[in-house]
Amino acid sequence: MDENSRKKEGLKLLGAEAKYYDNYAPEVLETFENMHPDHDYWVRFNCPEFTTLCPITGQPDFAEIRIMYIPDKRMV
Repeated sequence: MDENSRKKEGLKLLGAEAKYYDNYAPEVLETFENMHPDHDYWVRFNCPEFTTLCPITGQPDFAEIRIMYIPDKRMV
């Protein structure tokens, strides 16, 4: 098994057709082992062009989402 296959092992949602949720659904988050748990470092997700529909008007809403965290034993 090559290194990329090993890294993808256990991931089920990556590359699959998306199901969109309108409420909190923790089962959509996949985690994997932190290869360097003895070091503190930031993991950053940037989504500069987030688009959604307003639940009241149905009109498009636009935003920028930034998520930063310091992982422990597992990463998202």
